[in-house]
Amino acid sequence: MTTDLDQLESQSIYILREAYNRIDRLALLWSIGKDSNVLLWLCRKAFFGRVPFPVVQLDTAMELPEVYEFRDMATREWDLDLRVEMCPPEEEMDQTLPPLTRAAARKTEGLKNLLRKGNYQGIFVGIRRDEQATRAKERVFSPRSLDGDWDVKDQPAEFWDHFKTRFDEGTHVRIHPLLHWTEMDIWRYSKREEIPIVPLYFARDGKRYRSLGEKNITFPVDSTAGTIDEIIAELAVTRVPERAGRAMDNEAEDSFERLRSVGYM
Repeated sequence: MTTDLDQLESQSIYILREAYNRIDRLALLWSIGKDSNVLLWLCRKAFFGRVPFPVVQLDTAMELPEVYEFRDMATREWDLDLRVEMCPPEEEMDQTLPPLTRAAARKTEGLKNLLRKGNYQGIFVGIRRDEQATRAKERVFSPRSLDGDWDVKDQPAEFWDHFKTRFDEGTHVRIHPLLHWTEMDIWRYSKREEIPIVPLYFARDGKRYRSLGEKNITFPVDSTAGTIDEIIAELAVTRVPERAGRAMDNEAEDSFERLRSVGYM
């Protein structure tokens, strides 16, 4: 019997294969978090055990040690073509942004530098609509300028899994195979598939990370969930938002919107 997780998996694999067939010069952004790990897992399923394009980490040198350890382990075990793009320093960011938002902007500028090198036309990103309100406006295939500028009013219609996959030269395309998933789906699927997990997601001393980011702007939230089953049970009743530990989100009302408009993931 087909389950809801089977349907989610099937749709994501369809998107991955459609992009691979239609768009040249692809790469996958890997934050080493729960969503991008699921996306890597789906890529391996879609392409018979291997990821047939580079996997890019935008590195600020501010990730937690466990993240780097997991990255190196998974790169070896999954035979990934890992490319590390070092992000520019905070001093080069837009100084009109609030301080924490300015720190978060480093990855946006790192991605822009990656695109300016001209290596990739399409970038897979593991974002979900339910994580943040601005992301609810996204498309699966989202065209942008080479600087990453995102015009929410100029996005292609997507009905019944019919996607626009041909774009003019000079267009950069973000591809979002997990857009239709929820946080609960990610954890249920991770449990079913036994996908390796960065241990920071599990509670230690009454706290755990709901969302992983740089150690200077991301913090754990109160939790006693030390297993995936306990995380799933917690999500069923909690009212704490997924990004509660993202300091940037509480800094200014328009911080996320400003970053998204200029290329933030």
